[in-house]
Amino acid sequence: MDASYCRVDGGGGVSEVVSSPLREAVLIRLRTVIDPETRADVVRMRLIDNLMVDSEGWVSYTFRPSSPLCPLAVFLATQIKQAVAEVPGVMGQKIRIEGYIGAEALTQLINEEG
Repeated sequence: MDASYCRVDGGGGVSEVVSSPLREAVLIRLRTVIDPETRADVVRMRLIDNLMVDSEGWVSYTFRPSSPLCPLAVFLATQIKQAVAEVPGVMGQKIRIEGYIGAEALTQLINEEG
């Protein structure tokens, strides 16, 4: 992974900007993942942090459920992973879960699934 990454910080600002059509495509696709309780997308809710996309199509990011006991954490993590995988040009992804009671187990599970 190299300097062609694009980073988005949790405050919605950009900490390092490298123009990337793939990063923009990932963000557009993530905006289609809707939390069924709030009816807001995961980008607007700021549940996605540290989005990085390298020049080879590898995407990494942090998913922070809305609460440590979020009953939809597994569902949303699965929906997010599927949405990112469907973006043309994405070769793979690495997801980190934080701020959730089962973060370590869910991080391991979500990164093992095909």
